[in-house]
Amino acid sequence: MNRLWWAFGAVMLFSFLILGWIGTRIYQEMPPIPAKVVTTEGRVVLDAGEISAGQNVWQSLGGMEVGSVWGHGSYVAPDWTADWLHREAVFILDHWANRDFGTGFDELSSEDQARLTARLTAIMRTNTYDPATGTVTIDPVRAAAFDENLAHYTGVFSQGNADYAIPSGAVSDPERLHRLAGFFFWTSWAASTSRPDEDTSYTSNWPHEPLVGNRPTGESVVWTGVSIIMLLAGISAMAWWYASSRDESGEELQSPAADPLALWQATASQRATVKYFWVVAALILVQMTLGVVTAHYGVEGDGFYGFPLSKWLPYSVSRTWHVQMGLFWIATAWLAAGLFIGPLVSDHEPKGQSLGVNVLFGALLVVVVGSLTGEWLSIQNRMTDEVSFYFGHQGYEYVDLGRVWQIGLMVGLLLWLFLMIRVLLPALRRTGETRQLVALLAVATGAIALFYGAGLTWGRHSHLSMVEYWRWWVIHLWVEGFFEVFATTVIAFLFMRLNLVRPKLAAAAALLSATIFLSGGIIGTCHHLYFSGTPQVALAWGSVFSALEVVPLVLVAFDATEDIRRSKSSPWVRRYKWPIYFFVSVAFWNMVGAGLFGFMINPPIALYYMQGLNTTAVHGHAALFGVYGMLGIGLMLVCLRVLIPGREWKEGLLRFSFWSLNGGLMGMCVLSLLPVGLLQTWASVDQGYWYARSSEFMQTDLMQFLRWMRVPGDTVFFLGAVGLVIFIAGLKTGHSFRSEEPDN
Repeated sequence: MNRLWWAFGAVMLFSFLILGWIGTRIYQEMPPIPAKVVTTEGRVVLDAGEISAGQNVWQSLGGMEVGSVWGHGSYVAPDWTADWLHREAVFILDHWANRDFGTGFDELSSEDQARLTARLTAIMRTNTYDPATGTVTIDPVRAAAFDENLAHYTGVFSQGNADYAIPSGAVSDPERLHRLAGFFFWTSWAASTSRPDEDTSYTSNWPHEPLVGNRPTGESVVWTGVSIIMLLAGISAMAWWYASSRDESGEELQSPAADPLALWQATASQRATVKYFWVVAALILVQMTLGVVTAHYGVEGDGFYGFPLSKWLPYSVSRTWHVQMGLFWIATAWLAAGLFIGPLVSDHEPKGQSLGVNVLFGALLVVVVGSLTGEWLSIQNRMTDEVSFYFGHQGYEYVDLGRVWQIGLMVGLLLWLFLMIRVLLPALRRTGETRQLVALLAVATGAIALFYGAGLTWGRHSHLSMVEYWRWWVIHLWVEGFFEVFATTVIAFLFMRLNLVRPKLAAAAALLSATIFLSGGIIGTCHHLYFSGTPQVALAWGSVFSALEVVPLVLVAFDATEDIRRSKSSPWVRRYKWPIYFFVSVAFWNMVGAGLFGFMINPPIALYYMQGLNTTAVHGHAALFGVYGMLGIGLMLVCLRVLIPGREWKEGLLRFSFWSLNGGLMGMCVLSLLPVGLLQTWASVDQGYWYARSSEFMQTDLMQFLRWMRVPGDTVFFLGAVGLVIFIAGLKTGHSFRSEEPDN
């Protein structure tokens, strides 16, 4: 065990040193935000502070929930970076063609088109930023293109656009619209302007736009090849290790004759956690409903089957709430599971623990209700841009909630950490085989509480590249990293507590799994940052280590089959069948959603064309709900099973829910999201990234049909959620219990 702890510590130290070093490189080399943008004739296009103010306008109207910037955000509206860049390029080419040839650019010969395109590439890619004055100087024709684009976006955001699911009045103030256009211009400028003394743009030539010479870099191709080699090498090494060590566990542990927890008497704090699970059930149902509404906005952007729902619940709100509620109920299920399992770990409940559990519950309710209300008020223009950052909408996907609510959530997590440590202390002080597993649980608990603090590192005017760096600390490291370690440890402890696995083996397996996963996962955070104004170093390290993230997922089927075997090892174990089956589904979606669909988009050359398309949504749904959602449900069901161990469940609804949730999730992925994403990828490669996200492409009959094909999968999925909620409600009313007494 000591060697495993040393390996775990070494992985953590090395990985965070590299990730921190990459962060300093990003800070040093991120695209500059000019103080002014002026023409060669002296016209001021953008004045001091307007770009940052425009970023705040974008945040308050929903930010990444209204289209995307640099490929990060929602999928119905365009990517504003790519859209601005293409519109600017087309305007300039048409302007020159009409001036020099008396006709439009599309009517010119190939030779004349090539001549004008070369001229455009030269003026767009030449870096005219003056560090001494903070000024960017542009050709007057680019200022004319700015005016044209400003007029277009004024129409989009003030009058609304159903194809983009943007309602009228989203932004109507001319000054705010000018600032918003300035922010879009800057993201486009960074995407097409070469870094000093380099021939690639600040975003590594993303997005694909042939008109301005934006094509994949050599680094993207080379590091894609290296990442594939690393993946194959990692899989080979893991398979070799597994084959050589699978018999080292010794004699198989025989399951006991009766349930070790059959006589467990729930403590006061454990009973207090039950209300968390009722809230989880309610949030699941509301989140699924919002998911149906949000998906429908893709085909009917201003209504819901003819009802003008967008007047009260625009797409940006429904998607914000859909994402936020998903995170809220998953996190709530996990936090409640930790509080419930604590007394099982230590066989001890500190004085006042139930009071702390109740106080934390109230605090979480305030954060949930307050943040959701603030986000609606912000998007409805009931707050100023400054107030919105603190109480409304921050604009960054997955961390949308205003800063005040974010701080409130951080305080709640610290309270949860305090409650967890005080209940685990007696077990940490004991000697014996279980101490190692309890220590890992304590480490994971501390990481969950503390790493959310990365979301507090940016301010209202922070540079977008640095916000992206820290935002992915929250999403990738907090959610995908340390929650994964926490869950692995909790599941290992549950099997150990049921005497289905030896304590030493459970501890070793959990620690080894955490070490392997984090060895790729920490530095692999950078695969989200390839094209976010970051230097090539982020692409190199991120591509290699994100490939290693997939390696342990290849063999999760072995753990899943072992869990199924345990569920059948003794008659009493069948009480835990459906919680265990949800854990098995976690293994399946880890392999498919996180592994297969994740690696599909992770290599640099793939992400160059796929970022922000529906291929990302395939990975997002299959990994977030398939892995962390199913895990949250499994943990919740285990706790509810232990709460009243002496009564048998009626399993019909759980069986229906399990298969409907998994079948519906697979249906929505393979019938709609995946084919839409692959066709978008073809469009991105063939014509440019802007076209893959444009209404011209997305509103074609084929694409609309494929988007409608979400209905079968979504319906089955939703019915599975309804079945789960009814079952959980039946545990309160008694309708989910069998009438006869069980046999142990």
